[in-house]
Order: sequence, then structure tokens, then C-alpha cells
Amino acid sequence: MSIASLSPAVPTVARPDLRLVPDLPVESPTPAPEARGFALFVGVDETAARAAGVDLATLVETLRRVTADLVPSAETYAAVAFAPAGAGGRDLDIVRRALTERAAAAKTAPTAGRRRTGVVLDLSRKRLTIDGDTAPLTYREFQLLQHLVLREGRTVARADIIDTLWGEGDTDVPNERTIDVHVRRLRSKLGGYGDIVRTIRGSGYRFDRHADVVIRYGSGPSPDRV
Repeated sequence: MSIASLSPAVPTVARPDLRLVPDLPVESPTPAPEARGFALFVGVDETAARAAGVDLATLVETLRRVTADLVPSAETYAAVAFAPAGAGGRDLDIVRRALTERAAAAKTAPTAGRRRTGVVLDLSRKRLTIDGDTAPLTYREFQLLQHLVLREGRTVARADIIDTLWGEGDTDVPNERTIDVHVRRLRSKLGGYGDIVRTIRGSGYRFDRHADVVIRYGSGPSPDRV
């Protein structure tokens, strides 16, 4: 008997054919984030702005114009924050909270994927578009909005609205409570821009132009501004 026959059998291990092993993907480093814009919250109420000789709409538009002058290709969006009359707290805190909550609500809305292009009110063509879609305003609703727009920044009493929009011969002359109903319906059709028609408690209503609202008077016949 040979010594070789007494040695335990050593199993043969097949060497892998490395040629059949696919190349593993090389992971590239995660690209560094890049800045795509910024948010600027400004805490100033209308009273303070007017005391400084400017209104909020003009202030917002001026800031947007400065940005456009510095970077002509920049896209801008601005929104004005509203709070209940007499609400306490710092203006800046109220603005940050209001606009942050508004942005969060927009993300969860069914139309969150749509691009907001703002409100365009064409007075000469009697047409209102909201984010590119024509708003289904009635004749009287458009008259009401136009009446407020032409008196931009001024509080319009309910009685003034009635006297202007309804003539002596009209059989459906409303009372002041009915005007409130007309305003609620108008705001509902303005959707996310309903706060451009602001209630002045005990006085009436006022149109506040936001930076995302465009008024077109047209080259044809259109009402004169008051």
C-alpha cells in the first residue's frame, strides 16, 4: 500500500472564471446641492409702509424690479400675508407663518402640480384669467371687481357699490347684506387669490393689488380710473 493511498482526499475547489464576473458599477459621488433661489420675508404693515411714504404693492413691485434689473432672467413670485385685524405678535413672525402655511396648503391641493401664473384682469375685454384659465364671473361679479379695482387702495362702502352698480330702474336692487353675498361668491371664484378683495370691518371692501395681479386697461374703450 502506498503512502499516497493513506492520505485523506482533499476536495478540489474550482477556481472561478473571473472573465464571467460582470463589471461592478462605480458609484459616483453625490453632487453637491446648488442654490436655486431664496425667500425673503418682510415684516411691515400697511400703516408703517404709508408712514414711510410707500404702500405694500409698490414696495413689492420695487423689490421685484430691482431683482429683474440685476438678473433679467430671474423668475420672481411674491405674496402678501394677511392677518385678522388686531392680531398680536411680530409682523415678521406672522408673515413667515402665514406664507409657510399657504405654501404647504398649495402642495397638498389637487392643483399643486399646476404652475401659478397669477391673475390677469382685462378691463377693456371684460375678462379675468386665473393661472391661465378664464374665471366664470357673472356680469355683476365682474362689475363689482372692476368697481373695486378702479378705486385701488381705497375703502369702498357697500352703499357706494349699490348706488354705482344698480340704477334707479333696476328691480333687483340689493341691500348691504346682499353685497356681502356677492363678495363671497366673487372671492370663491378668485380661488387662492381671493384675498385681493379685502374686507374693511365696519366700512366696506378694498382691492389690494398683489405682485401677482396684472390689470390691463387696453387700447380700446375702458373705464376711467377713479
